[in-house]
Amino acid sequence: MTEARIHVSIDGHVAIITIARPEKLNALDIDMLKELSAACDTVEADGRVRVAVLTGEGKAFSAGGDIKAWAAMTPNEFGHAWVRFGHRVFERLATVRMPLIAALNGHALGGGLELAAVADIRIAETHIKLGLPETGLGMIPGWSGTQRLTLRFGAQAVRRMALGGEVFSADEGHALGLVDHVVETGTALDTARAYAERIAKRGPSAIEVAKLMIASANGEDNGTAVEALGSILVAKTADLKEGVSAFTEKREPAFKGEW
Repeated sequence: MTEARIHVSIDGHVAIITIARPEKLNALDIDMLKELSAACDTVEADGRVRVAVLTGEGKAFSAGGDIKAWAAMTPNEFGHAWVRFGHRVFERLATVRMPLIAALNGHALGGGLELAAVADIRIAETHIKLGLPETGLGMIPGWSGTQRLTLRFGAQAVRRMALGGEVFSADEGHALGLVDHVVETGTALDTARAYAERIAKRGPSAIEVAKLMIASANGEDNGTAVEALGSILVAKTADLKEGVSAFTEKREPAFKGEW
């Protein structure tokens, strides 16, 4: 059995998700994508968790997709087993119910920057680099680099990285809105923990709903956000309780329109 390379630890209201493949600069393969999805299930199932932090072990946050993991795939396998599956996992991370903070302890390039972009807040150490180098390999950003990054950061910054091959420093990324805070080397995780504790002190239900509303306003998965908000609202009504009771008791419901 392959040793787990995505670790989850929970301390009070804060969960830490760590990418632990430092010998490969935390490059991602299929098994790690599956583990990232499972990590979302773990933190969402724990009622204590109000904020999650995503970080990398060692010198990098993530170097992106492991080239050896996809280079031998057929075009069909690459499109479905790699790109589409990666999209589903990244969307899972982006829509996890609690705020997600990315602690960028090292470079975030290609799929690593796409991974950082799923977070609600990005805290970067001053020495890191940010970029989308894929076109230099003859490929394109495939895990929402041209989509989520454009929605969240604007098309021009993405053009400069994806078309021009520009690589930005943490400070340049901050000026462009790619990262929210720049901190000294070695302090990103501690800073992210402190920021997570700050969020955790606020109303958790309000935070969850605010995250959904902001995503909807930004054009991100509007259908899911609207249906989730509507379902949360309806789940609290007396009408729903009456409907469930009537179904269980095999009778017609007597709805009163009560909230």
